[in-house]
Amino acid sequence: MSGKAPETRFDALKLARHAGTIAGSLDARELPNLADTLVTGDDPVPITWSIEGRKSAEGRPSLWIDIAGSAPLVCQRCLGRLDWPVDQAIEVLLAADERELAALDVATDDEVILADGPLDAEELVEDELVLTLPFAPAHEGPCPGHG
Repeated sequence: MSGKAPETRFDALKLARHAGTIAGSLDARELPNLADTLVTGDDPVPITWSIEGRKSAEGRPSLWIDIAGSAPLVCQRCLGRLDWPVDQAIEVLLAADERELAALDVATDDEVILADGPLDAEELVEDELVLTLPFAPAHEGPCPGHG
C-alpha cells in the first residue's frame, strides 16, 4: 500500500477528550493483512468506517470503532464465494503510555491500544476487520449449487 493519506492519522486522546468523530471508507483489497483472506479479484471491497472519541463507562478515554460493508470470502466447504456481511462496532480503551497500557491490560478484559502518538484510522479499521472475519468461513446450511 502506498503512503497513507494524511487525514487518516489522528490524535486519539484529543478525539476522545473532545468527543470528536472521523469517518471514511476504504477498499479492503488494499489492506495487506486481508490479501490472503478475500476472494481473488479486481472488484473493490468498500468498507465504511467511523471512529468516535468518547469516555468509557469507567470514565477512561476510548474510541468507538464502527465498520460496515461486505467481504467476499472463500467458503471452506465448497470453495465458492461467500459474501460475509461486516457490521462491527467495538469500544477500545486508550493508554497514554506503556505503563498505563500494561496496567489496563491486567485490569480489564477490554481491548486497549497505545495512543502515545498519532494513530492511523485505516490500520485500526484493518485490525478490526481481521478480528471480525471468520477463521473458516462457510455458507449457512447447504452450499449453493451443492444440494
